[in-house]
Amino acid sequence: MDSSPSEQAGEQRLQKILAVAGVGSRRACEELIAAGRVMVNGRRARLGDRVDPRTAEIYVDGERIVTDTTKIYLALNKPRGVVSTMSDDRGRPGLADLLGQGPNAAPGRPPLPGRVYHVGRLDADTEGLLLLTNDGELAHRLTHPKYEVPKTYVAEVPGPVPRHLGRVLKQGIELEDGPAKADSFRVIDATPRKALVEITLHEGRKHIVRRMLEHVGHPVSRLIRIQVGPVRLGDLKPGRWRHLTRTEVSALYAAAGDRSPGAGLSRGAQRGSRRVEDRRNVG
Repeated sequence: MDSSPSEQAGEQRLQKILAVAGVGSRRACEELIAAGRVMVNGRRARLGDRVDPRTAEIYVDGERIVTDTTKIYLALNKPRGVVSTMSDDRGRPGLADLLGQGPNAAPGRPPLPGRVYHVGRLDADTEGLLLLTNDGELAHRLTHPKYEVPKTYVAEVPGPVPRHLGRVLKQGIELEDGPAKADSFRVIDATPRKALVEITLHEGRKHIVRRMLEHVGHPVSRLIRIQVGPVRLGDLKPGRWRHLTRTEVSALYAAAGDRSPGAGLSRGAQRGSRRVEDRRNVG
């Protein structure tokens, strides 16, 4: 069957776009549209609408749905000793090598098809979660200080850790380039000689976690980032990467200040959306 002129020009039926994006079956997506729970480019969608998935801003129950299939969103577990650049003029292993695209890539590992950019940096001695994408809008939001996206780290420091340390860090300390404070702090494990602590903060000054802990007398010997906004490192092995889920991408947009026109929908409507998601994940 021949495509209509609008489909040939890039526009497609909205329910088809939502189904391809993983929101639900076409029938379930039609029900969402008919119920007035889908917004496209600032207006409530109607059955029969055709839109361009590459450019449309689509929300379901206030949740951003990325429908541009050319967009790539990755979580990578950066090992210690790898620099946070796609290429390095000194020949050090970099991110492109972990993606199978660099000169030091491991043999036999298929390269990532497509080019991505790292969202922020981790210094060479810091391990853990690094996000990569070719979505410039989201990358800008995640790194802009205005949006205050929290990041969580686990640090190994000398022990013992005094009970008041968390209070000191959350109240704020004065560093050479200005004040700094933690959003949260807790001790995960402790012995008389060393401790594992978890610290969350929403700013990204260079070496900020290391400098804060050294300032209070507990220099870091190992540092791992375990979370950026709603995305967790989980059990992803060092040097490996995975694609983010649709839910994670939507949650990142929300964490980075994306204010949808459907954010005020009822809890009942949002529960319905979760039921559609649950049906999609069965089997």
